[in-house]
Amino acid sequence: MNNSKNVLRYMFGSGAISNLSTILNNIESDSEYVIYYIDEYFKNSSVLDFLPIKNIDEIFFVQTQSEPETSNIDHFRDILISKNKNKPKAIIAIGGGCTLDTGKAIANLLTNSGNAEDYQGWDLVKNPGIYKIGIPTISGTGAEASRTCVMINPKNGLKLGMNSDFTIYDQLILDPNLTKSVPRNQYFYTGMDTYLHCIESLNGSYRNSIGDAFSHQAISLCREVFLSDDDMMSDKNREKLMVASYLGGCAIANSFVGIVHPFSAGLSVVLGTHHCVGNCITMNAMEEFYPQEFKEFILMGKKQGIEIPQGIAMDLDESFYKKLYDSTIIHEKPLSNALGANFKNILTYEKVKEIFKKM
Repeated sequence: MNNSKNVLRYMFGSGAISNLSTILNNIESDSEYVIYYIDEYFKNSSVLDFLPIKNIDEIFFVQTQSEPETSNIDHFRDILISKNKNKPKAIIAIGGGCTLDTGKAIANLLTNSGNAEDYQGWDLVKNPGIYKIGIPTISGTGAEASRTCVMINPKNGLKLGMNSDFTIYDQLILDPNLTKSVPRNQYFYTGMDTYLHCIESLNGSYRNSIGDAFSHQAISLCREVFLSDDDMMSDKNREKLMVASYLGGCAIANSFVGIVHPFSAGLSVVLGTHHCVGNCITMNAMEEFYPQEFKEFILMGKKQGIEIPQGIAMDLDESFYKKLYDSTIIHEKPLSNALGANFKNILTYEKVKEIFKKM
């Protein structure tokens, strides 16, 4: 029986980001400076005008074309140490899943010795991290609510996070206004991450009533958004999707994903495919495993006029399929959650190759 933990505090609503200064003033700390990790998308954005940035603070703009790598996290940590800025009052991450995961990872690494790759796994982080505030600017990954921060280690082909209670954000600011500028396709791809988290959880063997409740409610909200006759990006639907994302993150903190995410991880590690669109590409090949959800996923995409990329893994060299297999099958917990302890007997090399060829 697990002793589960969720985010302790969150502030939700239009304009909520204006309260960041008050939140920072209420943090008890010997330090006065704050470290910001901000999605590079906002480098020249008016969003920066809402931030109470001081001269002593440090700002890093996070590239999000590729997912966080363990070496990048180490590099951010080393910069702070070299500047003697490794004991901040707070770490604030503003952006999508990549940026939110970066903030969580560095908060942990500043209070735990070693490098990021040493903490890829379950409950390996031993010391509480730096106080951290998450401010999502896109909805769907659930990174704002989950107990992990996903990183890619190119050396061993592992895409895995620091799964720990210490990874959970101390404070969230959930402001739907920040999702207004999201490109339409990306809004759909990322929103689908919540839907897929939850359908994988509900179809797995590792379940509990609380996780199920989070999943059911998140899926219900996703249906309201993506099967709506209204614009999926209306003010009301952006509010709903932001709530769904948070609930989906809580759901996955109490369960495991299934087959979609390991295959999507293979695409990320080997082909550099971004996580959320990778999930959608993978779901296009999942009718055998999630038949009802596959139909609903296709319906949502058609309803919103979204085209999912196809053919990216259809005709690769054998060496690529071998790498894709290795980077997929390494995810034992989610695959055993979905298929049982003998999942390797189902997902043979030829079977995995056949599935990737459908993508």
